[in-house]
Amino acid sequence: MVKKIRVGFISLGCSKNTIDTEMMLAHVKKAGMLITPDAKKADVVVINTCGFIRDAKQESIDAIAEAAALRKDGKLKKLIVTGCLAERAKERLAAEHPEIDVVAGIGEIHNIAKLIVKAFEQPKLCAFSDYEQTPLGGERILTNAPHFAFMRISEGCNSRCSYCAIPAIRGKYRSRPMEELVEEARFLESQGVKELNIIAEDTSCYGVDLYGRLALPDLLRKLSAETEIPWFRIFYCYPEKITDDLVAEIRDNPRVMHYLDMPVQHINDDVLKRMNRRGGRALIESVIAKLRREIPDMVIRSTGIVGFPGETEEQFNEFLDFIADGAFDRFGAFAYSREENTPAAEMPDQIDEDVKLDRYEALMGAQADVSFAAQQKCIGKTYDVLVEGFDDEQGLYAGRNYANGPDVDGMIFFSAGKELTSGDFVRVTIDEADDYDLYGTADV
Repeated sequence: MVKKIRVGFISLGCSKNTIDTEMMLAHVKKAGMLITPDAKKADVVVINTCGFIRDAKQESIDAIAEAAALRKDGKLKKLIVTGCLAERAKERLAAEHPEIDVVAGIGEIHNIAKLIVKAFEQPKLCAFSDYEQTPLGGERILTNAPHFAFMRISEGCNSRCSYCAIPAIRGKYRSRPMEELVEEARFLESQGVKELNIIAEDTSCYGVDLYGRLALPDLLRKLSAETEIPWFRIFYCYPEKITDDLVAEIRDNPRVMHYLDMPVQHINDDVLKRMNRRGGRALIESVIAKLRREIPDMVIRSTGIVGFPGETEEQFNEFLDFIADGAFDRFGAFAYSREENTPAAEMPDQIDEDVKLDRYEALMGAQADVSFAAQQKCIGKTYDVLVEGFDDEQGLYAGRNYANGPDVDGMIFFSAGKELTSGDFVRVTIDEADDYDLYGTADV
């Protein structure tokens, strides 16, 4: 029976969730099951949910409803729901959505093939292993374009920001050994990966639990020494843990891109204190100044939250002015989401949803102006670009340079005098620019 089961996957949420899905795909394939990209042809659909904020939870619920409808319109026999929402809601999700056959916590990643078989043997099933005891690595079937991949260097978080449910879902901070990460990087390199995106809930904390120090610079040196991957990109570094050693490694290692994702969430000291963030405005500004002084072409990406409980108009305007002054090259904002079982959910002075939306739009409008001005300065410059493929709508090739991370930043669209393949590197001279994308001509 196992070999005849067709399994479809729906992966929602962040790139860390994507890695979990890729490991589950590998387990299903190893068990001899068939994988189909068309959910309508699947006997079993596995939904890897996100449960971080309200909008993500609703997207997950909508996906569950859409998949359940395939019992009438498709071949679907079993629906399995896993991921962060499953971990957060546990039995409640099964009770509120009887169309679900199996609710599996994130500790069941490596048991997914067994759960699929059990789903045909038991009418309803809930499975929740201790995620903190679950191996963080494993075989993967890559679902992104083959020339770039994400690598999770740790899991969980010890920061306990007052708005965030991640520690309750993913557990305490756990780094993966360097040797294991090098082995995974070598595998990814063998699959054709040219850009390795290093991720975690907090990459800057890497190694504290294993080696007693902030060891991200050591990991970058080891990856560079033991692979030939051309590009390493770093996401999710907390400002207070960006050490001089890390700055020097980014500056001096030609394979570590001059790009750093550094979520700050706000700039007002009182708001940051209520968020339980470490450090305040002075620290954030000093880190930004250091990065720009030591690495003049540095691209800094960040994220922020508007409408946090008690955020006054004055405090928001301080944040707005900070963004409008061009603090960050890349920036994304979120309206505060009131998440159950977090300290912020119980705080007084919750902000009206309409006010949150107005502040979000103002903040992103300010960043659009900053981005447009910065993009115009790229005209006439030439960059190394990693080719993503050909964009039929634009009638141009599409790619990214060091300044643009996958899935979150803009693209470079360009013409070329010869046929190119995804994963190629080309030199592109920029002719035009808009708010987030660049347009140019390849020097080939």
